[in-house]
Amino acid sequence: MPLTDVASFVQHLQSSRRIVALLGAGLSASSGLPTFRGAGGLWRTYDATMLATPEAFEEDPGLSWQFYSYRRHMALNAKPNRAHLALAELARRNPNFITLSQNVDGLSPRAGHPAAQLKLLHGNLFDVKCWDEDGCGYLRKNDFTDPIVPALAIPPEAVDSQLKAAIEQKKKHALIRGADISDIDVEIPDLKREDLPQCPSCKKNLLRPGVVWFGESLPRDVISDVNEYFERPEKIDLMLVIGTSAQVYPAAGYTNLARAKGARVAVINMDRSDARELTKDDWFFEGDAAIVVPEILKSVVGEIGEFEETNRPVL
Repeated sequence: MPLTDVASFVQHLQSSRRIVALLGAGLSASSGLPTFRGAGGLWRTYDATMLATPEAFEEDPGLSWQFYSYRRHMALNAKPNRAHLALAELARRNPNFITLSQNVDGLSPRAGHPAAQLKLLHGNLFDVKCWDEDGCGYLRKNDFTDPIVPALAIPPEAVDSQLKAAIEQKKKHALIRGADISDIDVEIPDLKREDLPQCPSCKKNLLRPGVVWFGESLPRDVISDVNEYFERPEKIDLMLVIGTSAQVYPAAGYTNLARAKGARVAVINMDRSDARELTKDDWFFEGDAAIVVPEILKSVVGEIGEFEETNRPVL
């Protein structure tokens, strides 16, 4: 059974030099963001994983861009939570701390996490690049414009009225036949290609979200940086696994790599089953990352307040 006491963790943390953190969707859930597969609202009738492929974008870029515009909008209307802020502060205080994030929501960058120590394994919703990446190579980072083009605006009043009407209709049917009222059938408008984000460099291709789609390789520069960190001869002292079950490769392999370099592991998650692979020298802290992470890091990063709106990027 892993350890659950904060005191022994704090003692090890304070003596740790090289630290790795692996972040997952559970970290941003504390900010009120839906998970990728539960994007909600207008998208409940779609299989989100089927929209996250190069083939889906090529077949219907308007539908794909509306999905990602919705996710951008949701992320910009969420705030980095105290766990994002605590990790950003730890990075500022410890140049040997590296964070591997599976999240694309931009909350860690908005929290002020130093870019050189934040490795976005799955890209970033707020990076956009030319669809013909090999031919043009255009990339624009951290574009927080919402909407990115006028045609992708999400009118809150229209959405609310559509969803309320659909929910009410579903409720009536549910009373009769037990229907699933989360399956809301709302029409998504067709958009013209010329109304979608255009590449300003080659002026012939569309821009696409800078995220890693199913079937695509992870960013070469990011993976190179991560591999270089793990290949250094120095010992790794501590690995934090926050808000993720770490079951998908290559992320799943990083814990084993850290262990091979001498690291003890601390898992912070809501799911107790994530403690199964831990040893008696590791830690498991069950709970909301936004509460647990600032508390267990407090001896190093100090008191962490709430995110201030003044830190929000200029749109």
